[in-house]
Amino acid sequence: MKILEELKQKKVNEILSVVKLSSLLFSGIALLRCFLGQKGSQINLGSSYFILLSAVTITLLIALIYSIWAFSTVRRADLKFMRKAQLVEIALFIIIFFISILITGGYNSSYKFLFLFIIITTTIQSGMRQGMTTAFVSSVIILGIDLIGTTPGQVNLYFENDLILVGIFILTAWTLGFYVKIEGEHIEMLTIQANKDGLTGLYNHRYFHDTLREKIILSERYNQPISMIIMDIDYFKHYNDLYGHQKGDEVLKNIGILLKKISRPEDIVARYGGEEFALILPNTNENEVIKIGEHIRRNIETTYFEGEENQPNGKLTVSVGISVFPDKAKSDIDLIKSADDALYRAKFFNKNRVEIYTSILDELKQDIEEKHIDLVTSIKTLISVINAKDKYTYGHVERVVVYCRLIADKLGLSEDDKKTLIYGAYMHDIGKINISEDILNKKMPLTNEEWNILKQHSANGVEIIKPVDSLEYISPLILYHHERYDGKGYPHNLKGEEIPYLVRILTVVDSFDAMTSNRPYNKRKTYEEGVEELRRCSGTQFDPEIVEEFASVILENKDRIGK
Repeated sequence: MKILEELKQKKVNEILSVVKLSSLLFSGIALLRCFLGQKGSQINLGSSYFILLSAVTITLLIALIYSIWAFSTVRRADLKFMRKAQLVEIALFIIIFFISILITGGYNSSYKFLFLFIIITTTIQSGMRQGMTTAFVSSVIILGIDLIGTTPGQVNLYFENDLILVGIFILTAWTLGFYVKIEGEHIEMLTIQANKDGLTGLYNHRYFHDTLREKIILSERYNQPISMIIMDIDYFKHYNDLYGHQKGDEVLKNIGILLKKISRPEDIVARYGGEEFALILPNTNENEVIKIGEHIRRNIETTYFEGEENQPNGKLTVSVGISVFPDKAKSDIDLIKSADDALYRAKFFNKNRVEIYTSILDELKQDIEEKHIDLVTSIKTLISVINAKDKYTYGHVERVVVYCRLIADKLGLSEDDKKTLIYGAYMHDIGKINISEDILNKKMPLTNEEWNILKQHSANGVEIIKPVDSLEYISPLILYHHERYDGKGYPHNLKGEEIPYLVRILTVVDSFDAMTSNRPYNKRKTYEEGVEELRRCSGTQFDPEIVEEFASVILENKDRIGK
């Protein structure tokens, strides 16, 4: 809608520029008549002064023609500048038309109609108020010329016609201004319908994305941060199942009203989709947005919603994810993705909490040599590409990392081993960058040839990180995470304790998430079914001790990690 409005405005400006240029052309004709020595001028001016006045006027005309043309082709970015420039433009036109009328006869000039051009263009561009003001000033000038230019006792035969012309000025400005006002209100109504969510009255998903791109550009221009909040209603499906979608819609409406009250005037509040809401907070740093996010979470938690006592946690609550541009993200897409990752972590860790985005890459940079930082940044880009290619396993890396943090604490791993496990989990599938999207997303069973290609991803992953000496210690987790406890895995058929301990942990975690996530080739299992499958394969595919430890972690936390 905004693009269409901009295109329409551009066309209107082009037409108005032609009208303005035409009016200047008529003024030029008036001056040309004087230079050619035609009769009609009633002013008594000395020759040198007349030549000077004409030269100045012609110069103004040429300068104004160039200015109008240039002004009509630039993007209207600064509203204050635009208004000032339009006022200057109107004043210049009025001066030029006034001079043209004086030169061509004063009160008996046939060029008084020139004011009609600037009245029309001003009304269309700036509305009724500006148009009526221009019409009034033009009327005063014409009637003033009549009164001042007529000698005492002389009858001005043109005064009656000029009164009619003044009436036309006022009527034109009023009628056209009223039409412009009605059209503006109609466009505003259509814009609201196009940009607002019909249920909550907040901005919709499309407007949110369009505005975010604009805010990012302004943020870069003025070197100011932009923060984003993405929030999700906890156990909303449970609420809808209990009370129906109509009651659920009431909750969405009430949260929308609450967000409007809490948010600042400059914030953009949108319904992002389903039970998700999002806020863009211009010129807001990390510390400020954390306070705002916590304020929103606490307000929703303490607000009573009908039937909330039957929610799993006895309250209707939200989980909140936060990210900041440019500190945590380098683009609008990056900002959304990072805030969404933070939201996922908030949902995962007990819900009803605020999480700020933290990148494993930032942790990793502290543990590697400075000369390798750019290579690690490239690795992050590769992982993002893999997530985009493999749509069925979106979020797989993030979930595996979260599971690894939980099991690492359960097993009491040292800080060094914990970091190694987490970094390995983050990069374990990096070799998939060389696997085609058709194979990754194939719904039918893979052929032998396709399976052999897929199995190469672990070795490919090691080759990708090989240039980074500081990452050599995580190579085993990338290379061996598909080995089996019974020796039937790949790529080297390692068996039992031949497989490094951290790799055996990652294998359990990786397989569990694959079983409990949407995949093209199998039905998603519940957490209980996933644990049961791990136990069924304990001693063959997985290390039995690790399976039991991980099973206890999942069963202890299943209520808080389920959406």
